[in-house]
Amino acid sequence: MKGFVLYKIYRALSYSLSPLLRLHLRWRRFRGREHPRRWPERLGHPSQSRFPGPLIWFHAVSLGEGMIAIPVIKQCIQKMPNLNVLVTTTTMSAFEVLSDRLPSETIFQFSPLDTPASIHSFLHYWKPNAIVLMESELWPNLIMYASKNGIKLALLNARMSEKSFNIWSRPVLLPLISLMLSKFSLIVPLSTLQGIRFQLLQAPPSIINFSGDLKYVIEDFGVNQRGRKTLEDLRLQLANRQVWLAASIHMGEEEIILGIHGALMQLQSNIMTIIVPRHPPHGRDIAKKLEKEGQSVVLRSQHEKLKPGTNIYVVDTLGELRQLYTLTPIAVIGGSFLPHLSGHNISEAAAAGCAILTGCHVGHFSHMVLEMQRLNPLSVLQVSGKLELEKALIELLTNATLLEERRIAAKEAFGLLSSDIVSNIWNLLNFHIFSKQQ
Repeated sequence: MKGFVLYKIYRALSYSLSPLLRLHLRWRRFRGREHPRRWPERLGHPSQSRFPGPLIWFHAVSLGEGMIAIPVIKQCIQKMPNLNVLVTTTTMSAFEVLSDRLPSETIFQFSPLDTPASIHSFLHYWKPNAIVLMESELWPNLIMYASKNGIKLALLNARMSEKSFNIWSRPVLLPLISLMLSKFSLIVPLSTLQGIRFQLLQAPPSIINFSGDLKYVIEDFGVNQRGRKTLEDLRLQLANRQVWLAASIHMGEEEIILGIHGALMQLQSNIMTIIVPRHPPHGRDIAKKLEKEGQSVVLRSQHEKLKPGTNIYVVDTLGELRQLYTLTPIAVIGGSFLPHLSGHNISEAAAAGCAILTGCHVGHFSHMVLEMQRLNPLSVLQVSGKLELEKALIELLTNATLLEERRIAAKEAFGLLSSDIVSNIWNLLNFHIFSKQQ
């Protein structure tokens, strides 16, 4: 009963704040953070047709969650050819990349805000038979409205950060999250720890099932023709260079990476540092700063060849990281070297056979680090900061045997952890979601 009261309060607040949220949406559009033409989709207004037949809605908040949903979406389409699949995301970066990589049979829309009017409009038009949410998208209006209308709910690769868990587990909010989780037919946590957290938040034990982390499922999407050519050109240009790559670098981490680059240059002048910032504009800012300092830098978006004396290559594009890992024997995974950050996916680098290094601040990716290290201690090296990272890189760049051992260890650990995940997910969806609708 208390959970319903809390939901009623949330619903009233979200309803009363709707005008402000509309204004905020317009402000985001003005700043280029919402699609200039398709932003009304965020208010639940469709821009495409709904075809007859059953429809399943996959929702992923951003690019990372959207990418891991694609193998599951393909499996659903293969197993149920008459199924309509609707995919939504929130961010522009996800739209730019996923719109070219989703199966042609899917319908893409931007996700509605969690206001009563937006959710009602969205669900009334699309009428999904089931909703599959990715990772941590727990919105009260969406969940409660779907349940009220008999729409099945699943949460895949489910995770609850420690901070979110501490908030939801407070006595004042626990009844609300317990009510929301009770509306799901299936929750698939990405790790045992995450499963325990959902149980402590009073999710019914019968709906919690494990399948493995979808982030281990790597699909080769390829790149466009121009991108493929420039990648191959870059591979040839790097043939006689010692290369390392710093991936998913956040604001502030570039100082660590560039400092280490300078130290490595003093030891070996043929070093090539590839920097892939988390957000492309950050890459352009890094390049401008280095050029002002008189350093020779090449930006990926310019598709230029490496100039004589160029030792830094900055990637300011989206969706190419998986291919870029194949250019380097060493991958440093960013988002992990400053206390306020929480790490990024290491499996793509492992799949490419890179020696993997990461910082200590890895958040919910800690289970991935531990799983790989448990299979082979050489598969991932965690370092405490700049000095330890610099020391580790020097050792790898000067010890070919150790470098090869770490590369093999990472690839083998990935292979063991990535098998059968999609088929396991399909079996769970078929049993808990699809078969119960027939």
